[in-house]
Amino acid sequence: MKSIHTLIAGAVLLALAAPLALAQDGAKKKLYCWDEGGRKVCGDALPANAVDSARTEISAKSGLATARVERAQTAEERAAAEQAARDARSAAMKAEAQKRRDHAMAESYATEEDLRKSFQERIVLLDETVKASQLGIEGRRQTVLALLRKAGEAELNGKPVGSGLAENIRGQHDELLHQQEVLKQQLVERGLADQDLATALDRYNALKAKNAGG
Repeated sequence: MKSIHTLIAGAVLLALAAPLALAQDGAKKKLYCWDEGGRKVCGDALPANAVDSARTEISAKSGLATARVERAQTAEERAAAEQAARDARSAAMKAEAQKRRDHAMAESYATEEDLRKSFQERIVLLDETVKASQLGIEGRRQTVLALLRKAGEAELNGKPVGSGLAENIRGQHDELLHQQEVLKQQLVERGLADQDLATALDRYNALKAKNAGG
């Protein structure tokens, strides 16, 4: 008799549990909607060709959207995102480094004049370098002119211009062009020194004003 009662009780429990399990499965069941060839397609399973597509997930029980999944990025998009992240990290590191430099500058120079003096050493050195290059260029130009006059006189006198003289002229001229390019770069650096000083003064005064106000 006990066995019969046990079987009956088990059957009742199974009968009660079945609808509950079905209800839980229904609550978990999802529908998917995605775009395919310009058309909106929905289904209770996501096909392989739609796995990387943007889609909306909908509860089969409530009919309400439960999630929005964006499409998978292409290799180019992932690379661009990674580069953007690297750039952001680099910018953050530069900003932090600039903050440390600003703090050091504010602590190192008691007055604006002290800051100017520290830059002046660099500016004087650049001025001397530019002056030396200008003198070297002028000397090289005179050398080239002297060699050209020598070659011209030889031609006027009906004499051939020797290969040694011609080679010397070419070499001196090439060196003159090189020195002129070097001077151009030095002048650029000299101009940047003035800009750096102006920027440093602006930051210095801003930091001093901020510290005074704080």
